[in-house]
Amino acid sequence: MKTLRDTWLVFQRHMLLMVRSPLSIVLGVAQPVVYLALFAPLLKPALASMGAGSMTDAYRIYVPGMLVALALGGGLYVGFGLLAELGSGVIERARVTPISRVALLLGRALRDVVTLVIQAGIIIVLSMPLGLFVRIPDLLLAYVLLALITLSSASISYGIALKVSSPDVLGQLVNNLAQPLMLLSGTLLPLALAPLWLRRASDWNPFSWAVVGMRSLFAGHTGDAAVWQSIALMATLAVLALTWSARLFARSVR
Repeated sequence: MKTLRDTWLVFQRHMLLMVRSPLSIVLGVAQPVVYLALFAPLLKPALASMGAGSMTDAYRIYVPGMLVALALGGGLYVGFGLLAELGSGVIERARVTPISRVALLLGRALRDVVTLVIQAGIIIVLSMPLGLFVRIPDLLLAYVLLALITLSSASISYGIALKVSSPDVLGQLVNNLAQPLMLLSGTLLPLALAPLWLRRASDWNPFSWAVVGMRSLFAGHTGDAAVWQSIALMATLAVLALTWSARLFARSVR
């Protein structure tokens, strides 16, 4: 119970900081909005081979992948904020408090999830006039999947940040990690358009499964095995990533 209470206190603090400076949410949405505006005329012909006979079909393929890219990419870059707190002494001051070390990490990660949910909501609302339609139950399940992706990627980023302790090294590692993960997950275009060897390589990428599950949800196929397989896989990855980074966090702030 103490860990849950401490997590809530850390979460509240970081949410208050985010509300006071909402620029990060705006900047996080800016690039996907540009992608929506610039790629919209190309979606239908580009995805015709995938059965996209209308703009609604095209956006049901494109938007879910873009949301996964936002959750994956946005989560992997949150480690820079932790490094800034380490450099400014915020984490040092936490050492003299009785607050749970695990809560210090989990509260931050939950803030990252809320940020992603807000950004995803803005993107979905902006996509609706362009032809996107998703049923509410499917959308809620999609949010669960996005939250698990964000928890996984944010926890990995925090763990790497604690390991390297350098913004320059963290930037290089995150770039080298994010690019192949996004490429092999088919976030912007389905991997069904890729060569066979690339599709086989993507089978080893857990985020590729998440993209397939998201697209099934946006298509209204809640009962597809891909949906529940992706949720189970992302939940497992989130637990493993949280456990790893929480142990690093606990050791680093003793």
